[in-house]
Amino acid sequence: MSSIPDPDRIFSIASMIEFEGLALDIFRYQFSQNAVYRSFCLALNKNPENVYGLIQIPFLPISAFQNNRVVSFEGKEKIMFTSSGTTGSIPSKHFVLEPSLYERSFTEGFRRFYGDAAEYCIMALLPGYLERSDSSLVYMVDNLMRRSGHPESGFFLNNPATLAGKLEKLHNAGEKILLIGVSFALLDLAEQYPVKIPNAIIMETGGMKGRREEIVRELLHEIISKAFEVESIHSEYGMTELLSQAYSTGQGLFDCPPWMKVAIRDINDPQTYVRPERTGGINVIDLANLHSCSFIATQDLGRVLPNGQFEVLGRFDHSDTRGCNLMVS
Repeated sequence: MSSIPDPDRIFSIASMIEFEGLALDIFRYQFSQNAVYRSFCLALNKNPENVYGLIQIPFLPISAFQNNRVVSFEGKEKIMFTSSGTTGSIPSKHFVLEPSLYERSFTEGFRRFYGDAAEYCIMALLPGYLERSDSSLVYMVDNLMRRSGHPESGFFLNNPATLAGKLEKLHNAGEKILLIGVSFALLDLAEQYPVKIPNAIIMETGGMKGRREEIVRELLHEIISKAFEVESIHSEYGMTELLSQAYSTGQGLFDCPPWMKVAIRDINDPQTYVRPERTGGINVIDLANLHSCSFIATQDLGRVLPNGQFEVLGRFDHSDTRGCNLMVS
């Protein structure tokens, strides 16, 4: 039986060699402890004896989280996150053994890209925590709000007029603002209550979910940036099945924290990878997913650029619309 890797190693990775070494340790651990993942690996004739590098590690289809208990631990989880999905679809479930590991992942990830949450007033066009305590995104934003400590931080999905007034007041006072929200709500706010907040960070998390007609990402960002007079629109790439997030500061180009990597698989041969700048399915390695599965084949289409950034270009046909997914571009 493989022993559990030290979680401190996850957040101290300083090189690709360290990343690969820890990824292989986690693969061996999850193969031994995760029945769902082990069965999948064995079906592909993969095991710790014939997996020697990242390129050989099998990626579990994300749909496994819909009908299975994908865990690498025994006993009861501390919290369960559930995807929003659409009416009639089967939600994914992510059983989280240690919420503190998720909190460490998103706080350290946020700090790497944006600094300390305490520097911001964080305002969200998302359901409140009491409405969606089973949403990993809402859990993260609620935690970051509490870390910000700003009296005006809060959820405003049902109070856009109030939010617009507060945004203008905070901007005029020179406060640092982070406005994060689902795409349809940001678009509604832009059309109904445009305010000039050029120094604010506006971050969309994707998701029309049938609330509005889908539009390409470039047009969405153009409408929002013009309404609020900001230079660019930021984005967050995360999902129920992950405990880490990638961020884009503009143009839909995402960067990962050191403990998260993206690779692009061939659409017709899921066990092979395409060259940089070629479109394929997005595979994610999230080493913070220590207690579930760190190797996930998503239903998103994308490409990796030569500099290591990646783009999300859409979704596979017939895949469920997910609340945290980005727009088709």
